Amino acid sequence: MSSPADEPSANAGGIDDDDGREAMSSELGASILVAYRSIGLGTFGAAMRFAGMPLEKIALFMNSSQVTGSNQFAQSIRLTFREGPLAPYRVVGPASLVAWFMAYSVMGMSFQFFDRVLSAGLGVDPVWYGREVMDPPTTLPPGARGEDGEDGDDGDATGDTSSRRARTVAKTILAPVLAASLESVVANRAEVQRYFGPPRLAELEARLGWNPISRYLFAPAYGANVARNVIMCNTSFILTPITYKLYFPQERKSQGSLFCYGMGMNFAMNAVAITQQALWGRCLDYAAQNGGRNIDYGEVIRTSLKKEGFAAFFTVPKWFSRILMNAPVQGSLPWFYNNVLPLGEESVFKFARWASSSSSPSTSYGPGGKKQTGIISCESREMQ
Repeated sequence: MSSPADEPSANAGGIDDDDGREAMSSELGASILVAYRSIGLGTFGAAMRFAGMPLEKIALFMNSSQVTGSNQFAQSIRLTFREGPLAPYRVVGPASLVAWFMAYSVMGMSFQFFDRVLSAGLGVDPVWYGREVMDPPTTLPPGARGEDGEDGDDGDATGDTSSRRARTVAKTILAPVLAASLESVVANRAEVQRYFGPPRLAELEARLGWNPISRYLFAPAYGANVARNVIMCNTSFILTPITYKLYFPQERKSQGSLFCYGMGMNFAMNAVAITQQALWGRCLDYAAQNGGRNIDYGEVIRTSLKKEGFAAFFTVPKWFSRILMNAPVQGSLPWFYNNVLPLGEESVFKFARWASSSSSPSTSYGPGGKKQTGIISCESREMQ
């Protein structure tokens, strides 16, 4: 958490603009920062997902009912490349590229939005970001400090600290759920399209006869998709930065150690996410049977457990295939978000201030001929 010394000066509301260019309002600056981070995450995610498309197809087959028995990983590889070495890329259309970009940009934007809104509404601090992750930890989790910025004291402060802890926990639970639900609205239909291919998905949708809103906003197996995304959103934006800051040895904190730590957290949490990925794939297979039918999640789970036991949802090969697909982008996301994106924020602010100053028709002057400007802090915490 930022200390009192980190807060902007009271008379300026932020740091001075060294080059004298007109500054922006804090609201505009916050919006620019959210947009910058979202675009960066979207570009990074789309590029990494396209490059790893063969791994994604292997993982999709591994977590479907199309592979059974022994040597499931080998079966998945054969199914992935049965139409040639470039077959995994042929199912990627412009819609998938846009969906990848939107999924990761929306994931970043929606999490920042919900984290900020819920933090403001509940009176707690947003999740640590950027250099804050590298700072020495306080004794309390984010948002659990007293109003004066200090750790909770005895007496009356104890009740206030307990209340802030409860509000922080509520915000920490709600923000990823809301963000993942919005992300799945953007991503699920494109993922289903890549699973079936556009022609077969069109046939399935025609057979299901859903209304246009359900068809384009949710698509089959939306619930399982949301559950998986909640797990991974928590991993990237909640569990990794918080546990890294609080429990990783301070003397060993670095960009490299955060990268490795994020990968390790991704490996661990994928052991949970793989169960929902497997449920998603089996739900789609269920939906495609008999030409097309609506998904009964309870029946899918009961039938799968009866036929294959817990191996229907988790095996080491399934977990490994999921890591192959997910780790390159999702495992490196905390490192990219907290170490790479902050490097460009100052340049973005400078360009935005220049553009704002250039497009301004006039500049107001106060008493004594001094330019009147609203100053914005470039510190990440003030923008959240």
